[in-house]
Amino acid sequence: MWGRADRAVKLLGRNIPSVLRMTEGVDPKISRRLCIKPQQDLQSKSRAASGVPGYKPTDWERRFLLWAGHFKKPEDIPETVSIETVRAAKTTLRVKFSYVMIALTILGCIIMVVRGKQAMKRHESLANINLEKKAQWKMESTSAKP
Repeated sequence: MWGRADRAVKLLGRNIPSVLRMTEGVDPKISRRLCIKPQQDLQSKSRAASGVPGYKPTDWERRFLLWAGHFKKPEDIPETVSIETVRAAKTTLRVKFSYVMIALTILGCIIMVVRGKQAMKRHESLANINLEKKAQWKMESTSAKP
């Protein structure tokens, strides 16, 4: 199976970008050249993130730290905190906000079901409302014509 693919790649080799070309003598099943990140990039990112010893949070970030439960009182928040602490607080608040939105959506659905059942008891439906509107429009159009 791989023999045919290799022949096709060799025939069309000049049209394939260099990133996608298979290297000679490498088994295509274990070639992970596109998936591996160079070690230099990983080291430079970790140094940049931890190079600053502290991060001075803004007023909103201080509120986030309080709401997320990382600190009890505003006075407990130090002048500088780690950026990971601020990110963790924001993530916690995102999760809490999504839980609130899920609860509000479920509550809205329940309210709509209850209101729909009440409307059915009053014999109200969209079909009846639309028929009444069309009858009213028809009466208006016939009364408007001389």
